[in-house]
Amino acid sequence: MHTLFQIATRGPGLYEFTRDVRDWVGKVTEGEALLTLFVRHTSASLLIQENADPEVRTDMAEFFHRLVPPSDRPEMAYLTHTYEGPDDMPAHIKAALLPVSLQIPVISGHMALGTWQGIYLFEHRRAPHRREVVALLR
Repeated sequence: MHTLFQIATRGPGLYEFTRDVRDWVGKVTEGEALLTLFVRHTSASLLIQENADPEVRTDMAEFFHRLVPPSDRPEMAYLTHTYEGPDDMPAHIKAALLPVSLQIPVISGHMALGTWQGIYLFEHRRAPHRREVVALLR
């Protein structure tokens, strides 16, 4: 069983889509399974992260922005892939450092996430995008 989630982004940051996944999983299974999520882009990532305090999302985005700043910053002058904008190659680097797929156990028709865990798409580009995440339940 599979589906495709589309997530609209408004620029860099973490976009939670736990509820959408939970609703789909609840409709298609009552038993045990393994859920795989895969983002179909080279400039975005997937994370399981705390969903109680929005400051966690802010701090995560700021940390990775400082870790891999835009290519128009002097310390990033070594980058050669710059024709798609100063945020493009840094977005590819972030996607290489972070997961682009996740696996979550499903038990009795429910994802086995912890109390404060949520599923996020991590957008690394400045411009709005419509990202696609494939979900496969086995």
